Amino acid sequence: MSQELMYQMALTRIPLIGDVIIKKLLEHFNSAGNIFKARKHELEKIDAVGTIRAAALRNFRDFDVILEEIAFMEKYRIQALFCTDPAYPQRLLHCYDNPAMLYYKGEASLNPARIVNIVGTRHPSAYGKTVCENLVKELVAAGITIVSGLAYGIDIIAHKTALAAQSPTIAVLAHGLDRIYPSAHKQIAVQMLEQGGLLTDFMSQTLPDKQNFPKRNRIVAGICDATIVIESGIRGGSLITADLANGYNREVCCVPGRILDPQSAGCNDLIKQHKAVLINGAQDVLELMGWKESLQVLPAGGVQVALFPELSADEQEIMALFREKSMLHLEELYLRTRLSGSQIATAVFNLEMQSVLKSLPGQLYELATSG
Repeated sequence: MSQELMYQMALTRIPLIGDVIIKKLLEHFNSAGNIFKARKHELEKIDAVGTIRAAALRNFRDFDVILEEIAFMEKYRIQALFCTDPAYPQRLLHCYDNPAMLYYKGEASLNPARIVNIVGTRHPSAYGKTVCENLVKELVAAGITIVSGLAYGIDIIAHKTALAAQSPTIAVLAHGLDRIYPSAHKQIAVQMLEQGGLLTDFMSQTLPDKQNFPKRNRIVAGICDATIVIESGIRGGSLITADLANGYNREVCCVPGRILDPQSAGCNDLIKQHKAVLINGAQDVLELMGWKESLQVLPAGGVQVALFPELSADEQEIMALFREKSMLHLEELYLRTRLSGSQIATAVFNLEMQSVLKSLPGQLYELATSG
């Protein structure tokens, strides 16, 4: 692995240097290596860095730990995804506090066309269990990737149901990839590596401590198009994910429950406060997200982006890439097609004019949905 990766990982280990400040530094210095090579007075000039943080950067010497972690990652084929990496979850880039570095092991794309998370109580009722299973079956049949947190209850039901349907499912963890918590779900986690993946922003040796779970929840909320809550108490941890999703301007959906049932009090309250949309099933989610018209469900449960017959051959080639991801960087189009720069520029412009693609900041493009 490159020296730049060593510097990228080191940035995440420096006291007082959080994800937001890392991104401010990158805007100014362009690379992690340049940040570490910068003089103290250059660092101090950056907004929100100042004398103390600049000193912390200049005094960092713990590179041996970073090199050990890189060796661990190479041994177990773990990907390090810095926020500038094209494989980094592109939806997270639109969250102001997105993690600068993620660690991922698995086969599923972190940038699928459609992706939702399903969260809820650790102690679901028979009603909650049935609702979760039915909802996941219907969502994966529409080609939607399921994300959750591998916890007891609704989380693991969602993962198991997706696996049974041979659909990708991704777990976001509150610890390093050298362990699985809870340990009872280790077998499921191993299965997920074949048709899904395990994602975290914590290096190995990090325990599943209480303070890590809210950090985990911000990834669960930010990586997805929508959050779905199934059974939650009035103070349930799932409400943190729902609040984060609302803060990221993502859709939040809740399955309602009986008004006297404490296990549904959190869901009912979100609906009552207009912080979530009431849903009865997958069709409600598809309609809310504008996905019913824009998806063609294949017999195997996969999803095909509509390849419009009126598009040119160049435009068709670009649209074929959006079968895997709903959002792509312009640089990735250059790398993954046989087209020249001028051909790509022309084709992308034409696709925008036909309202097939939508331009986003940072040379990103996404499919323009019918919703």
